[in-house]
Order: sequence, then structure tokens, then C-alpha cells
Amino acid sequence: MSSFVHLHVHSSYSVLDGMSSISGLIDRALELGMTSLALTDHGNMFGIKEFYNYSKKVNSKRKNKIATLEKQLSEKGLSDAKKASIRQEIEAQKKKFFKPIFGSEVYVAQRSRFDKEAKEDRSGYYLVLLAKNKIGYKNLSKIVSLGWIEGFYYRPRVDHELLAKYSEGLIACSACLGGEIHKKVESGNLAEAEKAVLWYKKVFGDDFYLELQRHKTDKPGASTDTYPKQQVQNVELIKLARKTDTKLVASNDVHFIKEEHADAHEHLICLSTGKDLDDPTRMRYTKQEWLKSPKQMAEIFADIPEAIENTLEIADKVESFKLDSPPIMPVFPIPEEFGTENEYRKKFSEADLKDEFEEAYERIGGYEKAVRIKLEADYLEKLTYEGAHKRYGETLSDEVKERIDFELGVMKKMGYPGYFLIVQDFIQAARDMGISVGPGRGSAAGSVVAYCLKITNVDPLKYDLLFERFLNPDRVSLPDIDIDFEDDQRGRVMRWVTEKYGKERVANIVTYGTMGTKSAIRDVARVQKLPLSEADRLSKLVPNRFPKKGKDDRDIKVNLTNCFKYVDELREARDSSNPMLANTLKYAEMLEGTVRQTGVHACGLIIGSDDLINLVPLSTAVDKETKEDKVITQFEGSVIEDIGLVKMDFLGLKTLSIIKDTLANIKKSKGIDIDIDNIPLDDKLTYKLFSRGDTVAVFQFESAGMQKYLKDLKPSKFEDLIAMNALYRPGPMEYIPQFVNRKHGLEKIEYPFPIMEKRLKETYGITVYQEQVMLLSRDLAGFTRGQSDELRKAMGKKLKDKMEALHAKFIEGATKNGFGPREKLEQIWSDWAKFASYAFNKSHATCYSLVAYQTAYLKAHYPAEFMAANLTRNKDDITEVSKLMDECKARKIKVLGPDVNESDLMFTVNKEGNIRFGLGGVKNVGDGAVEAIIEEREKNGKFEGIYDFVERVNLNACNKKAIESLAYAGGFDTFPDLKREQIFALNSRDEPVLETLIKYGNLYQQDTLFNENSLFGSLNDAIEITKPEIPFVPEWSSLVKLNREREMIGMYLSAHPMDEFEFEINNICNATTADLNELTKYPIGTGLKLGGIVTDIRTGTTRNGKPFGIITFEDYQGSHEFPLFGKDFEEFGKYMIKDLFIYIHGTVHESEWKKHKTTGTPEIELKLVNMMPFKDVRDMIRRIRISLSLQKIDNDLVEELLKLVKNNKGNVNLYIEIKDFFTFERVSLFARKHSIKISSEVYRFLKQREAEETLQYKVEMA
Repeated sequence: MSSFVHLHVHSSYSVLDGMSSISGLIDRALELGMTSLALTDHGNMFGIKEFYNYSKKVNSKRKNKIATLEKQLSEKGLSDAKKASIRQEIEAQKKKFFKPIFGSEVYVAQRSRFDKEAKEDRSGYYLVLLAKNKIGYKNLSKIVSLGWIEGFYYRPRVDHELLAKYSEGLIACSACLGGEIHKKVESGNLAEAEKAVLWYKKVFGDDFYLELQRHKTDKPGASTDTYPKQQVQNVELIKLARKTDTKLVASNDVHFIKEEHADAHEHLICLSTGKDLDDPTRMRYTKQEWLKSPKQMAEIFADIPEAIENTLEIADKVESFKLDSPPIMPVFPIPEEFGTENEYRKKFSEADLKDEFEEAYERIGGYEKAVRIKLEADYLEKLTYEGAHKRYGETLSDEVKERIDFELGVMKKMGYPGYFLIVQDFIQAARDMGISVGPGRGSAAGSVVAYCLKITNVDPLKYDLLFERFLNPDRVSLPDIDIDFEDDQRGRVMRWVTEKYGKERVANIVTYGTMGTKSAIRDVARVQKLPLSEADRLSKLVPNRFPKKGKDDRDIKVNLTNCFKYVDELREARDSSNPMLANTLKYAEMLEGTVRQTGVHACGLIIGSDDLINLVPLSTAVDKETKEDKVITQFEGSVIEDIGLVKMDFLGLKTLSIIKDTLANIKKSKGIDIDIDNIPLDDKLTYKLFSRGDTVAVFQFESAGMQKYLKDLKPSKFEDLIAMNALYRPGPMEYIPQFVNRKHGLEKIEYPFPIMEKRLKETYGITVYQEQVMLLSRDLAGFTRGQSDELRKAMGKKLKDKMEALHAKFIEGATKNGFGPREKLEQIWSDWAKFASYAFNKSHATCYSLVAYQTAYLKAHYPAEFMAANLTRNKDDITEVSKLMDECKARKIKVLGPDVNESDLMFTVNKEGNIRFGLGGVKNVGDGAVEAIIEEREKNGKFEGIYDFVERVNLNACNKKAIESLAYAGGFDTFPDLKREQIFALNSRDEPVLETLIKYGNLYQQDTLFNENSLFGSLNDAIEITKPEIPFVPEWSSLVKLNREREMIGMYLSAHPMDEFEFEINNICNATTADLNELTKYPIGTGLKLGGIVTDIRTGTTRNGKPFGIITFEDYQGSHEFPLFGKDFEEFGKYMIKDLFIYIHGTVHESEWKKHKTTGTPEIELKLVNMMPFKDVRDMIRRIRISLSLQKIDNDLVEELLKLVKNNKGNVNLYIEIKDFFTFERVSLFARKHSIKISSEVYRFLKQREAEETLQYKVEMA
């Protein structure tokens, strides 16, 4: 071990306080000669598992080195000197093993952890706790967990009670200036400080240490008051140590790894506290908080060497222990009438169970565990066979029975029957609650047992799906069944599980939100006060992904280091002479990847066999979706299973909600009930839809490329869809043309051996699935089920040594079985090896193809109902909505706005077969308002007008805000005597019409209620309540009406009048009417180009008798008036035509006539340069330049581009630039023989491909 160990260390898991990575800390410690290190993040153990894993990885390299040396030592003929040298090297390697010390710097409440009122309760004293052994680790975990679950108040807090209760196996250090003893020393209360020391010694004994820190700073901008405080406190701390016989320990409160990271850490603290870097009141550190070397620490504490030596003493006290564990399976409550563990103990002896479990007996944990598993396995067998008879009939075939028994046997010997019982239990509960459950996903669909239990809904035997793809009988691995539920209902299933198994045994899983590349730039830019526009520009230069160098190469990670390497503009900005720009990128690179926040995993759930507080550190977090406080594990999903906990994923699949909504729409509009799980899989209308490529909104089959291949393939059976689902992905896509040709008899289908036809016939002789290779390895070479799965895994992960061993086994087995010659077998193996790089899981492809087929069936037979459901579930995604609206238009299905006389809560289909917008989709109209409207309408008929509406509807539920929003959205346009503008007008008494209507409605309803309850019945001569006046007002312009409608419902239901000019607006215009209100932000002479519609015109005569005009011009952002005087009127007055779309070009300049009232300086205004009809603007485009990355060019892109050029001939010159992403070489090409027209088709292509980062384009004007 080294001469010093850091025991007070924060990683980036001390969220927005520490910036060190776990791997960086360990690597740096080893580099500095330190073979041990503690991790003590603030109030948590988030990083402990990563700390353990990386330490293990580092030590495994050391173990391998020792194993190599020991092998050398066993060689014959070595001299004694050589042996001694090797032994010496082995001992040296053993001393270099890295020892991780697990800890946390907890917050100790000044009173009790349950006190949460006073200001003093908001924080707590700091205390460093270190786990000395496994017991200490478990106690640390409990303390930290309860600090979150019971003590959280602004931060997780523990108290003296918890420390005393769980002190066994823990080492405690008094921490920094914020420690309890340190604070009492600082306040001058030395008696209380001594009392605190004695209390900690009583609790922790000789494992309590007083911590010293003294780190003088000379760094600019650093905190200068910390060191003097440390010096003053240290004097008293040393006295207390001598007086109470307490040992001292030296530390540095490490927050970053290297000295040069100090300024980046300052930026992080600014982010944490919401301050700017130049704020004099911001929180400051000493900039000394880096991982100092043993030599540096020894020099700082040269006068107190014991404080350095005691760090080694603590490290020696700490034992090495494992955090990982075999699976700890949760317990399923089996009905007592079936059997109990006590009954099974009486019934089965240890010898009985040893015989039954064979070699698995010891692995599963001996007799007691075997009793439990036997009970669960027998109950699982009972349920499985009950389900099998429902699935396969009363008489089961030998094939079915053999497969079920095989699967049940594997499950039992692996110890997993309880897992399957739990999964089938909550899936059945979901179905009982009316929640849609998917047919399955992933390799679990290969299990016949799962199919019989209705965990999955696809018959594995029918589609040759393999169980061993899910659970390999030769290799123990945790089962992993991911379940799809309708996306907005899975929370109900998760709550059901929590209630059934107990909240103490169920927890969500933590997620760590790290600072991504773009957010790091934006965050640092804010702290630096870099202009927002510049921060946006820099972040937009970061690509979503980098191209691969070669087909088999790994993806290049998108981070700032690679961005500086491959993105010229970012590299230039980093190397800029502008310090603000350069520093933004410099510090963003340092902070990138640090943990920014924690959250709740959307679908992961842990079910424990015991209270989880005994198994894993816990914390709490607010669920973004439900806003609930949830208990979560402090270890994330990727490592939680390592410690033995079983993770279950409750996934939300929007498509299931769409299917459910469609079925409800069909029931409502046509009165038909459809059982979607039992629709025919040979429906001709559905396959015609696929064959036309008419798959917009069809699950997993809606991309343009997929539609093209579907038209070629013309699928005619379900197996075709499974294959297309598997083939349509990078790599296997190149086999689609061959697949198509073979289906249509254009290419001969050949099998190397006749026996292979059985496995390859459904895919026309092409190997598409991993399962096909697995089955063929058995057919040809006699591989076992387990060996065939090993082959799949070895091929997929390119495990060279394993592949060589299996290759030899394959050749030997196939030859033994009479297949040959060897050259033919080698060719088959070679094809398989190539195929492995793209092979797909058939189980998953089958399940999701079934969901796809269901959506296609509904679209083919009930298009309006299907599209209405899609609009309901995508109403907040404007891109998706636009696509769906286009599809409705193509199918001649009208999408109508909200209507209080026809709309339901969501999109529905009316009697005419058109889609009606749901009232629940209107902003500010809650479910209560919608229910009130629909209930009254169904009870007493449609509303006859606005007066009838306010007289009848519950105005408490449907309040002023809801009525206002409905009016803006056009919900009352059905009333012939009312225009929406009138509701927002003032009457002749200057009263808002809406308020008078609501007042009238309330009075009317009160009067009606009084008459109904009167002893004398209705009073005929009662005073009639006067209906309020609704004045006539001018109609809003189409743009005003549409924009207010869009504000309320989130979309333009009918095409926006400016949509046809989207290309010009996005590529030629550079300003909007909103920018005209801030002309001072532009340099004088800047040219601004705008596009919009003329909504009003006024003409008049000046004092000099000359005509002038004023154009009211509107665009997406607002309106602006352009006055036309003199030459402007002569030249542009011809465009004063209402509803004309015009293009305006002007320059920013100083007015010759108008002066600023206070400063006297010229006002800034826009001087008109040109005006023309918008439709003529596109004719001014002369060139379009398309830039392509060499690595992203494929056949599809080239074919699409060629087709586009041929179909859209015009007069715009086309230039294509091809750039090699890695060498930066460029080639510019001019299409001399082809000029292009910028049509809607061309623009859609450019926009889509640019969004996919396939190309960039730029247009140039005449």
C-alpha cells in the first residue's frame, strides 16, 4: 500500500458538486502510487457499485498477470534465480491490488431526522462513514437509505439514533469545517465539542477519527477564508484529540481529479447554485480540492505525520468483500390449499430433492431453498398444464408435452419458477383491470410455458421459436421478460405489484441524467454569459451521430473530443482567440458526462425477497410522469442484477393504446365488438394494404424505405412480415432484393442439403434468424440445445476462441452425420459467420409483426376509427400529427374541429365517417368540463345555441376559462347565430360578452332550480331573465383565427394558408414580424426578408394631395403595418390586395425623419427594397447545393436522389458536394445535364434527410 490514502472523496455522484469520474479517480490514484481510495459522496451511495466494478476490472488485470507468472513458474528447467525473480514479481503484483473503500459523507440532523420545521432542520452536520466489512457496508446502506426515506428535508439527513443503532462495522471521521465537532469548535463551544467527541467515541470506539484539513490557496478567484478557519479549528481539534485519546486523520475534500480541473469545477458549482461566473456573491471553493499525491499530502501535514499514517491504519482495517450475489428470487404467495413448505419438508427428504435437482442442488442453495423451489415448480406445472389445455386442446401432443416438461425442468433447476409465477400473476391482474398487454417481446416469446401462462400470445411451436434462446439449459442466467402494456396504464400495474408484494419489498430503479454534449455547451455558456444565440449555434453543430468508418467498425461516440476532431466549426471555436468562446468549449469538455440529476426509471421495478433496505441502498425521487414520491434503488438497472436483485421491466407501448382506442371507436361508431387477439392472420384486405405500401401509422412498417420494399415483396403470408421486420435494418437490408426475387420465382431457391429446406423454406432459402442457425446446427452437426445457443452468442459477439472450438465441433459432427464434402460444410459455416453480424431474434420479430399486423388489419377495415385513435395518441407531436393529417386527406377522411354538439373526450368518428376533434384535446378544458358537456348532451339532446348551452351545462365544471378556450378553438361554430369573435367582444355597456353569458347562465340555472323545489311549483308570472346582448363585430382574419385555434388545440386542423410557402419561409426568409419590434438588435444595413399575407389595406391622401397606402401584413408570429408613401406606393401599391401572399425585402437603416423622443437620435426602421407575390419568389432561386457525407451514402439515397431529379426537372442548377468525414477531402460536382425544380416532393426529401443528418443543403438566389 502507498504512504497515504484519500478517505474523503467526492465523485460526480455528489450531484453538481463533484466532477470526478469513478474510473478517473481510480486511474489517477494508481498513477500516483495509491492502491486504496475511499468514495464518500454526499448523502448517497450512488457510485459505490461502479466503484466496486471498476476496482474489480483493474484487479482482474493484475490477477491475469499473476496467473501468467505462475504459469511461467511451473515451467521445467528454470534456474533458482529465475524462479526467485518470478516469485518476487508475483509478490510485487499482489501488493498492487487496489482496495476500494465504500463510504458516504452523510448529513447528520442537528435535532432528529423527523424534525422538519425549523431553519436548522434544512441542513445538517457532515460526517464521513466508511464500511469496514460486509456488516458495516449493510449498516451504511441502511443509514443512508433511512436518511432519504425518513429524514429527507431539503437533503437526506440521518441522526444520532440511526448512527448508534447501525454503528457496527463502520469507521467514522469528523469531516470538514461543516462537521458537528468542527462547527462547535468554530462557535467557541469547546465543552459541547468535547461532549460530541466522547459521544462518537462511545458509538464507534477506536474507529472514530478527528479529521484535519489545511489547504492554503493561491489560486485567483478561490475562497480565501477557508484556510484560516481550518487553521484555527485544527489547533482545538488536536487538543481534543490528545485530551480524549482520539486519533487524527488527514484529508483533502476531493471534488475533482487534477489541479487544472479547478476552474471547470467552479463552473459546475455555478450551475448547481444558479449563479453566473462573474457574480461576486457566488459560492467558491479553495481550488485545492484535487486528488493530491501522497508526497503533497505528507508535505502539508509534515508536522503531524500520525494524521498521514492513520489513513493507512484505516485502509488496513477495511476488509475486502464482494458486493455481487447470486439471484435472490422474490417469493410468490402460493395458495395454502395447494401446499406449504412445511408439508413439503415432511413429504420430501434431502435425499429426494438431491436426486430431483441433481447437480443444481448445491448451486440453488441446499435443502431449504430446494424445498421452496420444488413447491413453486409444482404449482407452476399445475398452472402451465391448465393453460396448455386451453391453448392446445384437451389432448396434448407428445411434442407439446415434451417441450413443456423440458422448459419446466430448466426453470426448476435454475431456481426460477417463482419468477414465472409472479410475471403471470401481474399480467393476469392487468388483463382483469382491462389493461392491454402485448403479445410478448424479446426471446421470452420462445417459451411454450410462457405461452400457456398467457405471458405471451404467440405460439412458439407454430413459428419455430426456441426456448434456449431465452434460457440456455447449459448456462445459468437470469430470466428477462419484458412486458408491453398500453403506455398510460402501466403505472396501474406497477402500483398493483407494490400493493401485493408490499412497498418495503418493491422499488423503482434510479436513473442518472448525465451532462450531454449539447447540454454541457449550453450550461457552461450560461455561466460564462455567452450570448444565447451563440450557445445555440455551437450546440447545433454537435451531430446526433457520427458515421462509421467501416461496416463492422464500432460507432464513434458523440462527445466533444470527437466533435473537435471531426467538426471543423467546433474545433475552430475551441481554438478561437475569443476567450469566452474558447473557454465555453474547454470547460464543457471537462464537465461533459458528469451526473446532472437523478430520476426514476420509467419501467424498471425491483421485487425483493426481503425488505429492500436489507439488500440495496435506497433513496427517493419524484416520478416525472406521475409526480409521485417514489422509493428507488441507488444502483441503476445495468448493475442491479449483479447484486442478486431481479429487475422486471413494465414497458409502455403506445401502439397498444392506439389499438384499444380504435376498438372503442369501432364499437361507438359501428356497434361492433372485435377481439383483436383472434382476427384471421390470412386477411386479404390486410395483405393488399401491405402490398400497396399503404403503411403510414402501421407499427414498425411505416418508413418510406419499408414501404418501397413492401411494394416489391407483396407479402401474402404472416411469415413474410416476420422476415421483413427482421431484414429491414442496416446490414441485412442488402438481402431484401434477393428475398423478393426468390419469393416471386425470379431467382432459384437452392439448399446445400435437403434437410435444410425445413428450416429455410419460409425465408426462401435465405438465413434470416438466429433461430435458423441454432436449429440447423442441431440438424446437421447434432449440437445440443445449449450448444446451439452458445453458437448464436459466439457468432453475435464475435468470440474468436469460442468460434474456433465450435467450428471444429460443427465440422466433426456434420461429417459424422454423413454430410459433406468438407468444402460444402466450410461454406455453410462461412455463411453463418457472415450472417451473425446481422441476424435477428425471430421471437421478437414475430411478436412485433403480430402487433404490426393488428394495426394494418384495423387500418384496412376501419380506416377512420384507426386514424382517429392515432391522432388522439399523437396530438402533442406536431410532426406526427402533420403526417397523419396528410394520410387522412389522401384517404378523403375529413378531420373536423371540436364541436360541443358532436365531440367526445378524444378524437372519434361521426356518422358521416369523418374524424371529430375531442374536447379533451382543447387547452384549459379539463375532463370535468368535457364530462359535464357530454353528460348534458346525452341526457337532453344537442345544444341549440350559446344561450341554451349556458342555461344547461354545469358552469362550475365548465368554467369561464374552458368556455373561452372552446370558443377560440371553434367549439361553438356549430351555432348558426354566433361567431367566435362575438364571445370576446364588449357589449354596448362595455361589459365582456363572455362574462354576461356566464352570469346569465348561472341566474337561469338558479331560477330553474328554485322553481323545481318550490312548494307552489313553477310560477308562470315569474320575471323572465333577460338574455344578454351579443353585439355584431368584424370577423377575425383567417390567420388570427387559425393561430388562436392552433394555440388551443396544438395544430392547424385545416392546412395553414401559408403552408405552401414553407420552403421559402424556412430557406429564404430570415425574419418575422416579431423581429420588426426589435430592429435595434440588427446592424445598420442588414437585409431582412419576410413572408406573409395581406390581411387589411387602407388608402388615403397626404396633405400634399399625394396618395398613400398602409398594408397590414401577418405571418406565423404576428402582424405589422407597412406604410407606402411616394415611390414605395407607386412601386408596391399594386400589391395592396387583401389575402395576397407577399414577400417583403427591406434593410435596417436610420430614419431621416423620425427622432427618438428622449435621446434625439434617429429611430431605426425598415426601408423597403422589394415586394412581390410570394409565389414568384421560388423562381428567383438559381442554385441549390447539396452536401453529402461519403460514409452516409447508400443505394437507397442515390436511387431516391436520381428519381427526384428525373421527376422534378426545372431551371435550378444542382451542385453536389461529397465530403469524406474522416479525411476531410471534398469533391464538388455540378449536374450539367440536370436542373431541378424545387417542388413539394423535393422539399420534403431535403427536409427529411437533413433531419436524419444524411445531408445538408443551401439555396442561392439570383
